[in-house]
Amino acid sequence: MNRNSSITRRSLSVTAAVLVIMFFLTASTAKCADSASSLRAGAAKTDITPEKGVELAGYAARKELSTGVHDPLSARVIAFQCGGKRLVLVSTDILGFYNGTAEYMRRAILNEFELQPSELLLAAIHTHSAPTPTIDKEKGHPNNLEYTEKLKGKLVEVVGKALANTMPAQMGIGVGYCAIGANRREQRTNEAGQTSIVLGRNPYGPTDKEVLVMKVAKADGAVLAAAFDYATHATCLGGKNYVVSGDVLGLAEQFVEKILGQRATGAACIAPVFAGASGDIDPWFRVLPEFNSEPGWIPEPVLLGTVLGEEVVHVFRSITETNAGGEIKTAFATLELPAKPRKELTGENQKPTNPLNITVTRVGKVAFVGLGCEVLTEIGLAIKAGSPYKHTFVITHCNGEAGYLSPGKLHAEGGYEISSSPFAPEAADIVIKHTTQMLRQL
Repeated sequence: MNRNSSITRRSLSVTAAVLVIMFFLTASTAKCADSASSLRAGAAKTDITPEKGVELAGYAARKELSTGVHDPLSARVIAFQCGGKRLVLVSTDILGFYNGTAEYMRRAILNEFELQPSELLLAAIHTHSAPTPTIDKEKGHPNNLEYTEKLKGKLVEVVGKALANTMPAQMGIGVGYCAIGANRREQRTNEAGQTSIVLGRNPYGPTDKEVLVMKVAKADGAVLAAAFDYATHATCLGGKNYVVSGDVLGLAEQFVEKILGQRATGAACIAPVFAGASGDIDPWFRVLPEFNSEPGWIPEPVLLGTVLGEEVVHVFRSITETNAGGEIKTAFATLELPAKPRKELTGENQKPTNPLNITVTRVGKVAFVGLGCEVLTEIGLAIKAGSPYKHTFVITHCNGEAGYLSPGKLHAEGGYEISSSPFAPEAADIVIKHTTQMLRQL
């Protein structure tokens, strides 16, 4: 053997060894990178049904305390983690967080888990048959004050459970459609020939019939959660009803959990619903005085909730593609929007501003927009159309309590949503533009 051949063989051996080391280093780095970008998720649920009679929210003329419970109220949570970022989605079976309770509840959760404001979407399904949360000790009913404090503790506890139980997960999205929501801005003409917009049923008015369904599963495919988003008020039941209920959206959640839970392995499936842009959308049957117990009759809230729930289940079962990658990005902004002119003490007309919280997030390629107000459906449709993401959950009654937000063109028509809104006509376009910009920046 000559010396050159020996050197050559040693060189090849060293080179091979280096290549092997480099391979393992590269594989290790890739594995770490995959681990850092892999999605983790946890889900939890807690009962928030009042234990005592309470003042129910949504109808000012209703003064007496609730007399019973038709179906339970719940708070449902999905928590995501990826690459050091977190996102917590909370759906609560109440009207909303008004009169200072939004910040009160949010602050308790944010502080407890050291979350950034943009990492929490605290939303309500807007059922008008649930307690009114209050922290006003002078005006709030004692039972509602007690309920609110218990609710705060339960929300902190259930968020903690979801965060503590995160595990490797995968996520998929499906789209369905449902017609139970109807535009409620009905035009009527009186005997004098004058027209006005009233709360009723406008079957030809704009609606968003899309049902977005998100499947969250464990690494082995076992179901964790089935979150869905649909645009309707939860007002099958009206001001004469004194029985606690999640109404159409709450009953849809319960239906989905019952059906999907029958085949679930391990923990039961949790199905939080989020109210889409539905400020001018009511259920097809609206403001009924009670659950109809007539023999053979299916009570309208149950009927419509089941129709929506069945669509969710159909869509959920059709989701075959899931992804374990889930980069999380979040953003939060408080816009000072132009308000309607108000008569000031000086006697001059001025235009103050009203704040509105906007939370924009994404998990992988799915976007979530949380709006701290009650948004008319045209605004939600415009945000979806302008979003750079194929699937965008528009979530209202989320992280705020700013009231109705209506498209500028509807201000000339008037109606309840317009007269109730604190915002000037140009506010809606500002929100649409700013929200879509935030989505693009993600």
